Amino acid sequence: MFKKLLILAGVVGVAAVVAKKVKASNDERALWHEATTAPDLR
Repeated sequence: MFKKLLILAGVVGVAAVVAKKVKASNDERALWHEATTAPDLR
């Protein structure tokens, strides 16, 4: 039982790290997009 909980905790931890990296990547991509597009002066 303890081994299953340990494995589950590991999987949840890895999923959290992956989700954090994906979010950071998306945020950085959006920031670069905003910084490199021409301003809308209409």
